[in-house]
Amino acid sequence: MTTAHSRLRERLAATDTDGYLVDADGEDSNQYYLSGYHAPDEFVTLYADGDVSLLVSGLEYTRAKTDSDGDDVRKLAEFDYREKRAEMDPRNARKAVTAAFLEEAGIESVTVPDSFPVGTADALRERGIDVVPDDDYVLEDVRAVKSEREIEHVGQTQRATQEAMAVVEDRLERATVDDDGLLVIDGEVLTSESVRRRIEMELLERDCRMDDCIVACGPAAARGHDSGSGPLEADTPIVVDVFPHHERTRYFGDMTRTFVKGDPDDWTRERYDLAREAFDAALDTIEAGVTGETVHGAVCDVFEEAGYPTLRTDESTEDGFTHSTGHGVGLDVHESPYLAEQGGELEAGHVITVEPGLYEQGVGGVRVEDLVVVTEDGYENLTDYPRDLRVV
Repeated sequence: MTTAHSRLRERLAATDTDGYLVDADGEDSNQYYLSGYHAPDEFVTLYADGDVSLLVSGLEYTRAKTDSDGDDVRKLAEFDYREKRAEMDPRNARKAVTAAFLEEAGIESVTVPDSFPVGTADALRERGIDVVPDDDYVLEDVRAVKSEREIEHVGQTQRATQEAMAVVEDRLERATVDDDGLLVIDGEVLTSESVRRRIEMELLERDCRMDDCIVACGPAAARGHDSGSGPLEADTPIVVDVFPHHERTRYFGDMTRTFVKGDPDDWTRERYDLAREAFDAALDTIEAGVTGETVHGAVCDVFEEAGYPTLRTDESTEDGFTHSTGHGVGLDVHESPYLAEQGGELEAGHVITVEPGLYEQGVGGVRVEDLVVVTEDGYENLTDYPRDLRVV
């Protein structure tokens, strides 16, 4: 938190504001990062003068006192919330209490993240408190540089992700092929949905959860973020992308592998070999001080030299390399920094994916993805799982 506070102090000085204010529930990553507290309902976190203060409901007060990172925890009742509720809609009363909370702290102006509620901002301004948007996304940039503890959290989730991937591979190895070329296990056709259920079960055993994951076979693998559905086929690339978060730490992992049950055809082998070449080119480029655009460019170079379109050569292409090379991973599965055109400078402590792939609409796709930590002179790979085209 020390680094976060240092960068926030700089931002407050630049905007000439008294504090940094977050109004959101604990699912919001900025809220959780700054407060260290998770709650299902909205609450307020203020950073000012080197301290973090929370404003919570009476229900959350006792837990926030012990579980949060707040130097001070206040409750709505201390600011006449009941009286204000009698005068106005409870939701507006909470905004009025937030203003009173700031006024007591001597706060006349706040910087707020991009996600800050418009209604709260208007209510504060009506009471004479200046609200300045953080259009430099400072808190997101602060979150992007991970501490050793955060890297351990990501690594823990990534290890669970690998165990889930091993469950997928085991299912494919055990499967047989029926007369229609479909995969069958224990007398039942193997489907994207059934594999996802197995992934989820494995993750739950390891204290991780997923909102979704990709098990896409055939044409579905070429469509961006298509989760996949229906029977899995032999001799066809199956793209499996797993990105869970840990229930306790809330940090994500992210990993993709491409599997083939049977014999991959020339189409698959050519594209997968190129994806691996591009993957290696990206890793060879990564180190602190290099831009995300440079890493992305190394991947595009490989694909373009082989005659495949990329978004760099054709921003409207639906085939070829149709996404960025990677993104940050932490409290969000997609966060700063980005390995993409105009991607900024990488710093030691950034945790990023490297995930080149090639796709053809109506046919399918291939992708490989690892999760790595940027270091001063290279990277540390948090993923320890085979990357060869898996013929099982």
